[in-house]
This record gives sequence, structure tokens and C-alpha cells, in this order.
Amino acid sequence: MPGAVRLGGRARRLRRTRPGPVTLLSGGILALMAAAALFGTWVAPYDPAAQDLALGATTPGWAHWAGTDELGRDVLSRCLAGARSALLWPLVVALGTCAMSTSLGLLAGYRRGWIDAVMMRVVDLLIAMPGLLMLIVLVGVLGGGIGWAVLAMAVLFTPGDIRVVRSLTMAQRELAYAEAARTLGLGRARIMFRHLLPNIAPTVVAGALLSFVAALVALSGLSFLGIGLPAGTPDWGLMIEENRGLLDLNPWAAVVPAALVTIAATAATLLGDQLFERLSDA
Repeated sequence: MPGAVRLGGRARRLRRTRPGPVTLLSGGILALMAAAALFGTWVAPYDPAAQDLALGATTPGWAHWAGTDELGRDVLSRCLAGARSALLWPLVVALGTCAMSTSLGLLAGYRRGWIDAVMMRVVDLLIAMPGLLMLIVLVGVLGGGIGWAVLAMAVLFTPGDIRVVRSLTMAQRELAYAEAARTLGLGRARIMFRHLLPNIAPTVVAGALLSFVAALVALSGLSFLGIGLPAGTPDWGLMIEENRGLLDLNPWAAVVPAALVTIAATAATLLGDQLFERLSDA
């Protein structure tokens, strides 16, 4: 019977760690999109920039599975090529936001004192500002390039995550294992990153995926407004803006990139929820 108990406990742990259907589906979708971002220009049936003005906008067919836009460019090829810019820059924003918010949140929550007070006042000021409006103004003032848009977005996304990490760190630093580490004379950096960080990792990972989703939607919105990437660049948000006038001729030219943005955002959100639950139970 003790062996059966051990076997049952092992089986329960395997069920908890085994990815569920939602995790597999959302992870598979994001993996396919990542593959398109890496190899899309190689597997695209046509040159994404090739124009055929005589052909113009056409509906889907055997030659062009998603049709063509008003310049005769293949929509499917542009969607495959556009996955790189549509996913890469939100990933950069998410990683930058995660790195800054985790480091600063750990520092503020663990050190407390004047460091925490000054940092929280700056965070409160940034959170009080209208994010989207500030983003548009900053990108417009700084020149409208995608690099400035990514930098401004990472800075504006960081304050909210700092507050979350700070509150978790404040709770963890009072627990027995953190007190034991301080008693042993371990350095602050080692305690924060080797002991506290693993215990708040589920929230950090989930927050990074949510930052990716927010950046994906925001950058697509900026591209739709004509801010960031230059005109004609294969990008999902820019394709929606370029093809919104073709809803009568070929609606798929705008519907397909819009659907891809929606699917990517939904898959990343679901994956973040699933990873948070599984890492929290680990």
C-alpha cells in the first residue's frame, strides 16, 4: 500500500506537469507564428514586395490563396513576411519591460527606505499619465521610428509591473527562508535573484506574456495610424491600414492580418494564464 500511495502521488505530479490542451494549442499557435517570423520570407510563395498593377486587387484563388491587394501584391506572402516585424518588436518590448520591472521591483521591495519611496513616486507619476496618448506624443516628438516606439513603450509598460513585483518581494522578504539567508550573511543581490526571484517567477512570466500582448496590440495600432514602420513594409498592423479600403474588392487583405493579430494576442494570453497556474503549483 505505501508503494501505491507513492505511485498515486507521482501520477498526480505528472498530471500537474503534463501540458493541457489549452497550453498545447496556444503554444503550438505561437510556435507556428514564430516559425513564420523566422522563415516566412523563405517559404512565401511570392516576393512580398512584388507588384502587379495590371492584376490589382483580387479575391482568393488557386494562384493567390488570400488574394492580392490594390498593388497586386500577394496577401499571404506579405502576412508571412510581416510576422517578423509584428512579433519581433513586441517581444523586444516584453523582454525589456520584464528585465527593468523585475530588477527595479526587487530592489524597491527588498531594500525599502528612500530607494522605495523615490521609485514609487516616479512609478505613480508614470501610471497617472494616459499611456496611449503619451506613446503617440513621444513617438511623434522623437521622430516616429520603430526603435523610438519600442523604447517608449517599454518605459511606459514598466511602472505597472514594478508595483506588482515590489509587492510580491515585500511579502517574500518576510518569510523564514529569506530571514535565514540574511542570517547566513548572503549578499543582497544573491538573496534577491537567487532566492526571492524563483518564488515570484510565475507572476513575472505571466506578466512578460501580458506585456507581449499589450505591445503587439499597441504596435499594430501605431502601424495602423502610420507611426513607426515606413509605408509598404510587410507588417500586420500596417497591412490592415493599407487594405481597409478594399473590403468590397478583397476583404481578406485586411481580415487576414487582423485575424492574425487577434489570434496571436489570444494565444499568448491563454499561455500566460496556463504557465502561471502550472508554475505556481510546481
